[in-house]
Amino acid sequence: MELIQMLKALSDETRLRILNILRDGPLCVCEIEAILEISQSNASRHLSKLTNANLVNYYKEAKFIYYKLDDETLNEYNFIQNILDNELDKDTHLRYDYEILKAYKKANLNCDTVSQVKNVISQITK
Repeated sequence: MELIQMLKALSDETRLRILNILRDGPLCVCEIEAILEISQSNASRHLSKLTNANLVNYYKEAKFIYYKLDDETLNEYNFIQNILDNELDKDTHLRYDYEILKAYKKANLNCDTVSQVKNVISQITK
């Protein structure tokens, strides 16, 4: 049943977008929302499904909740890691999300300055 739950979780575009940007390490919920330009409720719903499928886990740091890929699951089901490493870059939308993530990190933004991500996005879309 665990495998079926994982495959179902992988079948949604928003969840793939979340997994895509988590490839480079943990992100706070507010960062995920800003980078992907999705609402808090949408992010929470999809993060919950990814957590229940053991594809991501989370930890709290002060007032922030950070999500990261579940290394144990990726090691056990290495085809998922293969999808993350080799297949996601083939999708234009996912490449765009990843470019925003790289620009976000290059700008040294964090949860306290996440509101500035719109400036990062506007620079990429020029």
